[in-house]
Amino acid sequence: MPVSFLTLAQREHYDRYPNALSTIELARYFYLNDDDLELIASKRRDVNRLGYALQLTTVRFLGTFLEDPTAVPQTVIHTLAQQVKVTDSTCLSAYLESEQRWRHTAEIRVRYNYREFTDKGVRFQLGRWLCAMCWTGTDRPSILFDHARAWLIGNKVLLPGVTVLERFIAEIRARMETRLWALLGQSVNADQRSRLEDLLTIADNGRQSWFDKLRQGPVRISAPALIKALERIETVRSLGIVLPTASTIPQSRLASLARFARVAKVTAINRLSPARRMATLVAFIHCLEATAQDDALDVLDMLLRDLFSRAEQADRKTRLRTLRDLDKAAKILAEACGMLLDPVLPDDAVRAQINTTIGHDTLMQAFNSVNALTRPPDDVFYVELKKKQGTVSRFLSKLLSIITFNTSI
Repeated sequence: MPVSFLTLAQREHYDRYPNALSTIELARYFYLNDDDLELIASKRRDVNRLGYALQLTTVRFLGTFLEDPTAVPQTVIHTLAQQVKVTDSTCLSAYLESEQRWRHTAEIRVRYNYREFTDKGVRFQLGRWLCAMCWTGTDRPSILFDHARAWLIGNKVLLPGVTVLERFIAEIRARMETRLWALLGQSVNADQRSRLEDLLTIADNGRQSWFDKLRQGPVRISAPALIKALERIETVRSLGIVLPTASTIPQSRLASLARFARVAKVTAINRLSPARRMATLVAFIHCLEATAQDDALDVLDMLLRDLFSRAEQADRKTRLRTLRDLDKAAKILAEACGMLLDPVLPDDAVRAQINTTIGHDTLMQAFNSVNALTRPPDDVFYVELKKKQGTVSRFLSKLLSIITFNTSI
């Protein structure tokens, strides 16, 4: 990681007052309690009382003493002057040249327990806190710098130079990254390491490496696309990447490495250091299995939805084409039933009357047509779906060979 990562604005505002302060900041950092006022009241002159108040509140707000203690916003001077009962704030011009300012600085350090960054235990405490943040999160170095600055101010540690703190954060972050790469590299054996490295190799007669092919998910909704998605899962599983330390490695760190592997060029990954390159490949394969399964399930869901939609549409068209034949057959059967239910016609003459009026062959044909064209209400498009059985069978056997069923439930 580069040592210099701060922006120009961060460097300029590191130990300087902002252009404007909010009312919340004034109330939090520039309010003097009874102990503060009692101590300040012991100073004899107005310039010393106001100057001491400025030094005290400045170190509370900025975490450091200013070279020019009077270089503060006018709102701060006005707020403090009211509390220490100084009516003429122009007296501060004399405080800058007074020797009292140095005595006040030393007194504030001792009385309010302010420590230096180089004091024993400070770097260790801050380093341990930053290590936890770097290990469990993926914050940018500039964000870590702001957090470290807030930690120093909150723990009454005088801010070091901006370059000192910047290098300290870079060192901690590099240490955590090295630890992560080492843990991920320990989870693969020599054979797996060789196979992972081979993924980045481009064949002589090809344009893409296996790594590029694995990164490409399905782009079409079809049975061949689903089969390719399932083969992608098999390829990932065949590498046998299992992380015994996965429980100790935060998922956010694995996801960050995998994200980089998905978008970076193969040439850029090849240029990484061996430890980082192997850790990137391991994290990518570890996260890819779940992604590949999700992609395959999405394709399966959309494919089945498309199959059912087409079957339902084909059934609807077929149904519309057979309605005329169904109506004709139903009308013939209704006529025969009318004769059967006629109370005037004797029972022994019903069959003869039906055969004479409608005809035996016509009646049987109508009977067979109704049986063929009518369907049960809970099986609307089974016939059309069965016609597409060949499409489903193309990927069903492949799907069953990859899905692992949990028989312990």
